[in-house]
Amino acid sequence: MPKVPAFHIFPSAKAASTALADEISQLIRSREAEERPTVLGLATGNTPIQLYAELVRLHEEGLSFRNVVTFNLDEYIGISRENPESYWQFMHSHLFDRIDIVPENIHIPESTVLSKNLESYCSSYERQITEAGGIDLQVLGIGRNGHIGFNEPGASPEVATHATELNSVTIDDAAQAFGGATHVPRRAITMGVKTILTARRITLLAFGTGKAGIVERALTPGITAKVPATYLQSHHDTTFFLDQEAGAQLA
Repeated sequence: MPKVPAFHIFPSAKAASTALADEISQLIRSREAEERPTVLGLATGNTPIQLYAELVRLHEEGLSFRNVVTFNLDEYIGISRENPESYWQFMHSHLFDRIDIVPENIHIPESTVLSKNLESYCSSYERQITEAGGIDLQVLGIGRNGHIGFNEPGASPEVATHATELNSVTIDDAAQAFGGATHVPRRAITMGVKTILTARRITLLAFGTGKAGIVERALTPGITAKVPATYLQSHHDTTFFLDQEAGAQLA
C-alpha cells in the first residue's frame, strides 16, 4: 500500500545534512561491527555538498570508509571524466579524494560508453549493485520537476538503470554550470526508479524555497509518473530531510 514518506524539518540545510551524516556513520559502524560492508547510493548536485563535507569531517574524527561500497545515481553521457562538470569529478573533489574509501569500491556510471554498448553497460551496472548485496541506504535529491536521479517526468517505475533524455527543466537548471544551455549534455545514464526502490532505505535531501512546492507534491498522497518523486510513496522506508524553507508548505 502506498504511504506518504516520513519527513523531518531542520532549522537549516547544515543541520539536516549533519543528521543524515550521523545516520550514515551509525550504519557504517554497525555494519563494521558485523564485519559486513555498507553499500551506499549517492547523489550529486549542490544539495548533498554539505552532507559530503560532514562525512569528511566524521572521517577526520575517525570514521573509516574502507568497508564502504558506493554506487552513484547517474552521469552525463558524452563528457570526459576530466570535465569539471562530470559527476566523477564532483564526487572525487567533494568526497572520495578526502576519505579512505578503496578506489575499487567506487562505482560511477561511465560517461563515454558507445551508444551501441549502452544497454549492456546499464545491465552490468545493475549486476554490480546486485553482486554487492544491494543498496543499504540511497541518498537522493529532487529536481524542480520532481525528478529523482535523471528519472524525468513520465519515467516508468519498472525501468532499471538506463540511458535517458534530459528534460528541458533539467537542462535549464544546469545551464549556468555549463556556460549556457547549448553546452549541457542532452543524455545521461541513470539508475531507474526500479533500481532506486530496491534500496533498503531511501533518504532525500531538499533545501530552499525553490523546492518547497515540489516537496509538497511529492509528499501528497497520489503516485503519478508526472512527478517521479511520488514513486517513493511505494517504498517501505523513505525519509525526507528538509530545511525550513523546503518544508514551508507542509502542514
